[in-house]
Amino acid sequence: MEPILSIENLIMDFRIGHSDSNIMRAVNDVSFELNRGEALAIVGESGSGKSTGARILTRIYKETGGNIRFKGQPLADYVNEHGELEYARQVQMIFQDPFSSLNPVHNIYHHLVRPLLIHKRVTKKDAREKVYELLELVGLSPAVETAEKFPHELSGGQRQRVAIARALAVDPEVILADEPISMLDVSVRLGILNLMADLKDKQGISFMYITHDIATARYFAEKTAVMYVGHMVEWGDSDSVTQNPQHPYSKLLLSAVPEVGRAGKRELLVKKGDIPLWKPESQGCPFSSRCPMATDVCTDTMPDAMEVRTGHFARCHHL
Repeated sequence: MEPILSIENLIMDFRIGHSDSNIMRAVNDVSFELNRGEALAIVGESGSGKSTGARILTRIYKETGGNIRFKGQPLADYVNEHGELEYARQVQMIFQDPFSSLNPVHNIYHHLVRPLLIHKRVTKKDAREKVYELLELVGLSPAVETAEKFPHELSGGQRQRVAIARALAVDPEVILADEPISMLDVSVRLGILNLMADLKDKQGISFMYITHDIATARYFAEKTAVMYVGHMVEWGDSDSVTQNPQHPYSKLLLSAVPEVGRAGKRELLVKKGDIPLWKPESQGCPFSSRCPMATDVCTDTMPDAMEVRTGHFARCHHL
């Protein structure tokens, strides 16, 4: 089955300050595929390049290098043939902050009817019923009352459901969910994950789920890719990556997940060290400064990807 999205050797550089020679490499040699009706979790701490990759796919940023294919076609060719609006319709994004992603001066009806009309999904006559249908779909009922409310009258979880409904309004095939539950109360996070899981399973929508929480990646996504300082350091089936991690950074993320019955101070599998500012000329493994297993080869040479199990890959000299 051909993937709906295919990314190969993706690179994204940003200029630091006003010097053209002072470059930060936010994404370095990243490759992955997203299949139809599948969820891929991109896991890592802040600054790992997760959101940058999503913004490249929404064409907010123009990649520095690499190849992106959508529905088997180079992305630039697809956009030239079908137009930016059609690509934007098919690839939607849910942002991290449900408080700032909605305009406070407009009611919920306005937020949902606008994409419906811009993308010509309904006529003005049928728009109101479609808005109510979308609100019911994401669990916001009574829909008639919810549509007339303003964002400040909703809870954080309800706002995020509105954001999901707005993305669904244009019948997307891919949703890029950028930390969609990190700013929500713990009590409502599971509801949002279950809603996205239903959309994936019942409507066949593909999700790229960006998160720093590897535990929710295991719960929601079929595949997981772990990123550190712009590099994919481990990737594969979620069960394999989370149950039997091979890269020291993946082990660090899992060691930081709270567990019932393990209260008190816990030892994290990491040594003190600076997170590097990666540049095009940087060498070695990006995790070497914090890795308890690091040796001289780690600081000099980038490790190749190794298949540690069928469909499970990692980059480490000490596998």
